[in-house]
Amino acid sequence: MFWISKFIHYLNRFRRRLIVFFAVLGPGIMVMVADNDAGGISTYAVTGSKYGFSLLFIFILLVPMAYYVQEMTVRLGAVTKRGHAEAIFEGFGPFWGWISLADLAVVNWFTLVTEYIGMTAAASLFGIPPWVTVIVVTGILFAIVLSGEYWTFEKLTLLFCLLNLVYIPAAFWAMETPTAPAWSEVAEGFFRPGALSFSPELLFVVLANIGTTIAPWQIFFQQSAVVDKGLDVKDITFGKWDTLAGAILTCGVAVFIIIATGAAFFYHHPPIVIEDARQTAEALAPLLPHAEGVWARRLFAIGLFDAGFLGALCISLSSSWAVGEVFGWAHSLNNSVRDAPWFYLLYLVMLLTAGAVVLIPNAPLVTITMFVQVVAVTLLPSALLFLLLLLNDRPLMGDYVNTRWQNLANGAIVAIVILMSTVLGITTLFPTLLE
Repeated sequence: MFWISKFIHYLNRFRRRLIVFFAVLGPGIMVMVADNDAGGISTYAVTGSKYGFSLLFIFILLVPMAYYVQEMTVRLGAVTKRGHAEAIFEGFGPFWGWISLADLAVVNWFTLVTEYIGMTAAASLFGIPPWVTVIVVTGILFAIVLSGEYWTFEKLTLLFCLLNLVYIPAAFWAMETPTAPAWSEVAEGFFRPGALSFSPELLFVVLANIGTTIAPWQIFFQQSAVVDKGLDVKDITFGKWDTLAGAILTCGVAVFIIIATGAAFFYHHPPIVIEDARQTAEALAPLLPHAEGVWARRLFAIGLFDAGFLGALCISLSSSWAVGEVFGWAHSLNNSVRDAPWFYLLYLVMLLTAGAVVLIPNAPLVTITMFVQVVAVTLLPSALLFLLLLLNDRPLMGDYVNTRWQNLANGAIVAIVILMSTVLGITTLFPTLLE
């Protein structure tokens, strides 16, 4: 009888914790999955087609990198009840605050352009003209944030996050193509990547993968989401689990995209060179049996559209949150348009201007998509340094200040990104210097 009551006690305790976890669940998964945006899908597709499975090992590193960066925003938001932009202004003054806000606004806007590029490309596979996609998508995105409360926005966004999983069956189908290698070669890509000759192009692709997994806007978005959701210090542990789940999910989806494109294109005889996710969807279909090829094309198109949609939804919102925090405007999704007119107006202006770029004839859309990822990662060190300094401010953070291990891990991330960005800059200016 004692053991039964003990079992019931632990079962009830587990049930209560599970309820709390699902209540806290949201910001971490949203920010991570949304970073598998349209530009990210294209980056992963190009990575698989050019290098096969050789770069899969970097995602073993990217899971902890993404987690360690983003879990700091959970603690900072829960303890201070301030968004990241507001925290920088208060901690470092207006000069550094304006610089960080300007960096965020510029990179976010260019990234938002890539989301529209992805969505219009995906819709075109179903015969929908770009101008129709831009108008309809902008209307839907604006309607979602007008829902009137944060919880509604979060539930809708998490629903769209599930569509990211469509790439999993596409990878299995690609591994069934006649020239695809065995699954053992996928495993070797994680643990024995083989010989990779150094080149500026390889470095560019690696940086692009890092930039599409860890980006400055994520820091601003998740901290603001934690504040808008009303999470407290008692929720930090569950917020960390939410962030870890998001990191595993986003890197897992990226891996399946690389497997799909690597199996279908890199190992094809002769290899097929692709430049973006739209081309991936078109090129994958003829390599599979008719029914599977049709579905693979559709799944890639749906996944690409969903990635762009999620990215546009979250990236534009991170800008509106940040600017609202700095200017002191009402900036919560729990506010109506009447209560927070500038917050919603900025959100709409970003969507309209970014969407308009995609409609410019002969715009270099593929080039924009790849370079945005690299620009994002080159600006990442400054965002991380501000975050590290804030998390080491004991009067601000109290018992939730960074531990020595957290500082070592995040310091190593900053050092790696700075080193790789510097080498990329040197090799771009002096292509033969390191040969």
